[in-house]
Amino acid sequence: MTLIKSISGIRGTIGGTVGDNLTPIDAVKFASAYGTFIKETTAKKAPKVVVGRDARLSGSMIQQLVMNSLVGLGIQVIDLGLSTTPTVEIAVPLENADGGIILTASHNPKQWNALKLLNSKGEFLNGAEGKRILEIADSDAYSFAEVDDLGSIEVNNTYIDKHIQAVLDLKLVDAEIIKKAGFKVVVDAVNSTGGISLPPLLKKLGVEVVELYCEPTGHFPHNPEPLKEHLGDLAAKVVEEKADLGITVDPDVDRLAFMSEDGEMFGEEYTLVACADYVLGKTAAGASKNTVSNLSSSRALRDVTKKHGGNYTASNVGEVNVVATMKATNTVIGGEGNGGIIYPASHYGRDSLVGVGLFLTHLAEKNMKVSALKASYPQYFMSKNKITLTPELDVDLILDKMANKYAHEQVTTTDGVKVDFAENWVHLRKSNTEPIIRIYTEAKSQSEADNLAQKTINEIEKIAGI
Repeated sequence: MTLIKSISGIRGTIGGTVGDNLTPIDAVKFASAYGTFIKETTAKKAPKVVVGRDARLSGSMIQQLVMNSLVGLGIQVIDLGLSTTPTVEIAVPLENADGGIILTASHNPKQWNALKLLNSKGEFLNGAEGKRILEIADSDAYSFAEVDDLGSIEVNNTYIDKHIQAVLDLKLVDAEIIKKAGFKVVVDAVNSTGGISLPPLLKKLGVEVVELYCEPTGHFPHNPEPLKEHLGDLAAKVVEEKADLGITVDPDVDRLAFMSEDGEMFGEEYTLVACADYVLGKTAAGASKNTVSNLSSSRALRDVTKKHGGNYTASNVGEVNVVATMKATNTVIGGEGNGGIIYPASHYGRDSLVGVGLFLTHLAEKNMKVSALKASYPQYFMSKNKITLTPELDVDLILDKMANKYAHEQVTTTDGVKVDFAENWVHLRKSNTEPIIRIYTEAKSQSEADNLAQKTINEIEKIAGI
């Protein structure tokens, strides 16, 4: 199966052989490498690390292995149990902890799990930090604590409630106007921790909630990536219940997608667009109205930002890159086109609970249907494809040739090759683990986006001689 080691953590499938899959041995190894890194970077005699997990079936096993590896290093562990990625992120600074680990494979199917690693700010590690952890793991450079210096585990099950309260306390989340709107919402939480966080938040906002797959059993009822092709049950339920909208999240609740009252997708790309439109509209004149999303995200955010007099910046793909660019440009809101909302007034991490609070306030103020809100934004359509090449081909050389071919256009080469044309764009990124080029295109119609993608595939095949 698969074990993927990267600067952001370790991800793999459960079972199988050591080093090729996410086995108990691998979980202990990388938890120990992370704990050793934490001990290197703090002056505390007994460092503290927050640990939480989504509801996937392997979660409890992996969490016990990870936590007790940290205990063996002399680290104090704050056990949040079933939690969400953004909940762990906000818990780290509130606990004055030195780091955090989230056990989740995000949108991957149930056989996957992962260790996502945070710094003392509750933010994902940067490249240099992640590289150091991989070095420690490769060399098995751990020094475990003697018996009198072992760490401890403290269970704290209050943080979902604290997270909800933090959202309610945000200046731009207006519970009263949401309550007056009388929304009825269907929530599909894919039987993970969105089911223990979103319905309680919505009820405190005065929303009538219809729960669909909200029991955190870890038995995902469908592919957990919140895409249209996986959400037929949600679409049917929204229409059947005559709900105002549907809400769905991935298993660790950092990707947020909405569904219109007619059962049609609002679109993950437009989650950030709508929230940014609301936040920018509430931002005082003279204050920063800057936004950031990654190079593979929709131009709609750029258009909405310009409408409000702000500046839009595109970052390299990856949450850590988005956050770094947001900090450098004094951004008021940013995120990723996969439904990830990063709102610095709360914290620097993708947070679906924050996104729900902002979106529902916006919708209540607009006093319009979700479908009408979507129609009010610039309409773009995306196509996502990939081309598999033979291992002996030089993928970097192919990308260089594509960049040179379009040198007369606006070309960005900081993260693969992105070519911005007047009416559309194409973004080419290579895989770090296999000879694949991923091809993302966007245009003002689906057929244009698809045609641009096919044209690009043909050009790559011609350059590669295949």
